[in-house]
Amino acid sequence: MTTPHGTSSRHPEQHPQQHPQQHPQQYAGIDPAFVFDFRDSDEIDDTNQRWSTWLSVEPLARGPEPRPDWVVTSQAAIDTELGVLKTGKEADAFLLERAVPGSDAVGESVVLVSKRYRGEEQRSFHRSAAYTEGRAVRNTRDNRAMAKKSAYGRSVAAGQWAWAEFQALSRLWSLGLPVPYPVQVDGTEVLMEWISIEGPDGEETAPRLAQTRPDADLLGSWFEQLREAMATMVQAGLVHGDLSPYNTLAAGERLVIIDLPQMVDLVGNVNGMDFLLRDCRNMCTWFRARGLEVDEHDLYAELLAHAF
Repeated sequence: MTTPHGTSSRHPEQHPQQHPQQHPQQYAGIDPAFVFDFRDSDEIDDTNQRWSTWLSVEPLARGPEPRPDWVVTSQAAIDTELGVLKTGKEADAFLLERAVPGSDAVGESVVLVSKRYRGEEQRSFHRSAAYTEGRAVRNTRDNRAMAKKSAYGRSVAAGQWAWAEFQALSRLWSLGLPVPYPVQVDGTEVLMEWISIEGPDGEETAPRLAQTRPDADLLGSWFEQLREAMATMVQAGLVHGDLSPYNTLAAGERLVIIDLPQMVDLVGNVNGMDFLLRDCRNMCTWFRARGLEVDEHDLYAELLAHAF
């Protein structure tokens, strides 16, 4: 017999024992090979743990292949919440460990970011309509519920933002862009790669670009990485839509772009060009303030040349 989640009181281990020898009257005439001892192991802590949800989501809700070797797919893995990483306008981010108990092997233990979108009544992100221009909801019941802002409609809207971010990350990852690997999406929760650096006390979350004070060489390298990433995006007809030094991480010498639920089609969204110019302005303003002579209009013109 096999069990879906390793050992627990819900999924007991089976241990062949020589019970006929230990209890000859109870097991008289039974072949020892067919006798099992069911032993319960410790329960998980429901306050901050759950069984891994990897196999409970449909295949299309899992990250693109080829998957990194650190992705934990074992049925025996447990998700343990480690604490709040960040609270935001439309979602909260938590650190979550997905691991097979007792193992720290590659593919059996990893720390992830769990981004959980809040319902419409709890969000302060008021620009939704501009970003969702051109997006369609095929289910008419969902459309009606969202229009009425019912409890179900609010949950649908939150799930749409989670799905939009998962799709954006998956597409950009497949294009080779510097974004966190999207592990899975489940309802209003997106699990993704934790971008970290080596700190004085071990691994810690990579700082936001706005928190850094790079030297001139690193500043120039970062801007080139940014320019290449934005060029690749517009070549694919995509615009981040809310790019700034606050949603770009500095992982050592590497920049990583995060927070992508509002990514838009450059042409399909009527606001696409405006969003692109704003992204250029936000980033160039920060780099210019750090001493690098860059101009948002020059960058914008260069990106449009890549796009068309």
